[in-house]
Amino acid sequence: MYEGSWRRGRASGRGKFSWPSGATYEGDLAGGYMHGHGTYIGEFGDTFGGHWANNFRHGRGTQAYANGDVYDGHWRDGRQDGHGRYIWRYGHEYIGTWRAGEMHGCGTVIWADGDRYDGSWEDAKPKGQGTFRWADGGMYIGEWWQEQDSGETNAKSGVYYPPSGGPAVPMPPREPREAITKLLEELEVTEGKSASLMPSQKIVTWPGVEAVLKKPVWRPPEPEQIQGRRSSAHTMSSVSDMDSIAEAEEAPAPVQAQTQAPFLAGSEDAQARAASVERAWMRATSCMRPMKPAKKQGETISKGHKNYELMLNLQLGIRHAVSRHSAPNTLDLKSKAFDPNEKVWTRFPPEGSKHTPPHQSCDFRWKDYCPLVFRTLRKLFDVDPADYMISICGDDALRELSSPGKSGSFFYLTNDDKYMIKTMKKAEVKVLLRMLPAYYKHVRLHEHTLMTKFFGLHCVKITGGIQKKVRFVIMGNLFCSHYAIHRRFDLKGSSQGRMTDKPLDQIDEHTTLKDLDLNFIFRLGGTWFQDFCKQVDKDCELLEQERIMDYSLLVGIHFKDRQCINADNGAAEDSEQNRKPLRLGIAMQSRVENVVRNPDSESPLIGDPTGEFREVVLFFGIIDILQDYDISKKLEHAYKSQLYDPNSISAVDPKQYCKRFRDFIYRAFTEDV
Repeated sequence: MYEGSWRRGRASGRGKFSWPSGATYEGDLAGGYMHGHGTYIGEFGDTFGGHWANNFRHGRGTQAYANGDVYDGHWRDGRQDGHGRYIWRYGHEYIGTWRAGEMHGCGTVIWADGDRYDGSWEDAKPKGQGTFRWADGGMYIGEWWQEQDSGETNAKSGVYYPPSGGPAVPMPPREPREAITKLLEELEVTEGKSASLMPSQKIVTWPGVEAVLKKPVWRPPEPEQIQGRRSSAHTMSSVSDMDSIAEAEEAPAPVQAQTQAPFLAGSEDAQARAASVERAWMRATSCMRPMKPAKKQGETISKGHKNYELMLNLQLGIRHAVSRHSAPNTLDLKSKAFDPNEKVWTRFPPEGSKHTPPHQSCDFRWKDYCPLVFRTLRKLFDVDPADYMISICGDDALRELSSPGKSGSFFYLTNDDKYMIKTMKKAEVKVLLRMLPAYYKHVRLHEHTLMTKFFGLHCVKITGGIQKKVRFVIMGNLFCSHYAIHRRFDLKGSSQGRMTDKPLDQIDEHTTLKDLDLNFIFRLGGTWFQDFCKQVDKDCELLEQERIMDYSLLVGIHFKDRQCINADNGAAEDSEQNRKPLRLGIAMQSRVENVVRNPDSESPLIGDPTGEFREVVLFFGIIDILQDYDISKKLEHAYKSQLYDPNSISAVDPKQYCKRFRDFIYRAFTEDV
């Protein structure tokens, strides 16, 4: 059972989980995950109070185990990691550093009888330089190591100082390893010594959390249920209260009689309400066509896919990069944050390390470019860190689009369609890092910018025999919406090669059409057209200033007449029809006018308007903004100019490209008067 705050259909904010086993969690949640500060009480009485991140104990916290042991210190990914203090039920105590749930680094053990060891630890065993003090004052200083075969801890090359204060002797008359060995044996049998990952191991499969994370599936009622509701409509009192209808149908006969009695008189008011109910059900049943869920674009990357390990590496790296830092407190950044050399390398060995968890992928290195800048961009774009991690690193796999783009880059979509991940060439990375200061200043200044939103720039380097680098950028997906995108266009303002090569019968909602395929004029109402023109001017000025060309305006169209038809007035039902868009280019209620080609026209790009209009919802934004006018584009311009009209090709000087792009866009978009 969950009781608390919700956000976007998931448990978020303060709340309390209760499981059938008797375990409870009360505290902060985000996206259905335990995230923030909270207290967990297990079914056996074990408790944890502290910080969580995505169902893992992460940060400062105190764990009291059911057997009486207590750990107070730092955690990482559900295990003790960092500085902490562990007290066993026997009275022993360890104070020092931990790594991946084991004593590792410098630390001190104090036995219940007064003996003490100060020194180095490795994987919960003394190793290296250390000092052992007996309760009676004797002391041994020397080296410690583990036998390869038996695994026993031994002391070597040290000196012993007797409690009487006499001269030191090379080896002690009594073995310090006996106390060490006994302690380690006690640790091995101590229940709950290690960080058992409870509750985080259970979270993913807990039925309660499954119900929170999965969105409810709408199922149309059976035909006999619909008929029953229609036949009983004359005895119901409210059109809007459909729950009351269902309750009345399912109630025992005496209750039904009491419920229906006031309406058996046949008053005009009751009959009118009954007619409205029947119209509502008729309208609903006309929409209840059994349909299969729309297949999502792309191929799911599951085990056995050629890029499965790359996906795992990407998710491990993102989780590490996002969870280790809190959100920045300010949007003001110093110039040092934009330094191209401001990058962080992290190694991810399969067995795990001090800063990384163990994993089932290959050994790889992870690079974050300008991490502070992109954390601040995510804050600027109002991206919740927990939601960001869940979208990319959650239980659902990424989807790979069926074919790489013209540039050779591969595209991946998160399962919730919020984010698109694109592989990049080294030259594109350099361009993004070069323009990052101007880009950051621009998007901070212009809330309604149409340019692509960047959330992270990373690199995965596969180590070992195959040396491979994969650079990628994480961007917002323009078409993430509950509206189905029925047509999409990529518009540049050039004509050479700007037509889809698919035959008409193979064009579907996932086909990206181009300039010569455009058969609409987009009409924006109110002040949105003026806002659109101003923003296109500002965005294009920045791109021209940064010597960027070959960008395009991506447009997605949702046709309202493809929705369920309202039987009352013949208009398409849309719960958000009259809602104003929150942002330029996102779910804008608009119209399109059909155009036809005029063979006598000087320009082949846009036809003549026909006066035929359709109600639509528009999405649009400027994409592919990382191509500068480099030597390859200059050579392409020189070569194609010999074959085609220089004004018709895409590869032109940024200044000319900017002017041509704006001229074309202002013809394709007009004010709806």
